[in-house]
Amino acid sequence: MNGEDMSAALLIIDVQNDFCEGGALAVSGGNAIVPLINRMQDDFPLVLATQDWHPPHHSSFAANHPGAEPFSTTEMPYGTQVLWPTHCVQGSAGAAMHPDLAMDRVSLIVRKGYDPAIDSYSAFFENDHETTTGLAGYLREKGVTALTLVGLATDFCVAYSALDARRLGFEATVVSEACRAIDLDGSLAAMTERMHENGVVIA
Repeated sequence: MNGEDMSAALLIIDVQNDFCEGGALAVSGGNAIVPLINRMQDDFPLVLATQDWHPPHHSSFAANHPGAEPFSTTEMPYGTQVLWPTHCVQGSAGAAMHPDLAMDRVSLIVRKGYDPAIDSYSAFFENDHETTTGLAGYLREKGVTALTLVGLATDFCVAYSALDARRLGFEATVVSEACRAIDLDGSLAAMTERMHENGVVIA
């Protein structure tokens, strides 16, 4: 790919220790996608990554809701919120990027989920769908028009990032082979359908 053409970018979503095998919120097969993502990076002039970065008292953690079980739901001011096992706590080993993930070509890491009052699945917006991360502005400044998304998990952070990319006017392709899903109560099928309906290409 022409190094002068910055119109295409690879966005690596949350390939962190807590989402891979042995982690606090492990996604089955998470480790297996790392070599493929590493190979894909050479095909893009711009490579970006996101990193879940929660304070220990984050409102999306079941442990911070007495009596609540992980993977149950609660209502937040911005809508229904899944209560997760405590994961990706700021500065912890679990929040670190997977040790085998090549990071030398990653030009920007977007940290998300650091506001204790609101979760953030998307690389572009927190879960109120209004508070921005600043990523869209960065991409536009770089001249990016098309995003390829990989990482964890297909049905949550990858899907929400892809949907918001489309909403903001970017082309979005999700490479399913380089993603893995949690599939909570049929979430993979539901989010795959939403992506199709909104013009996300699933490759």
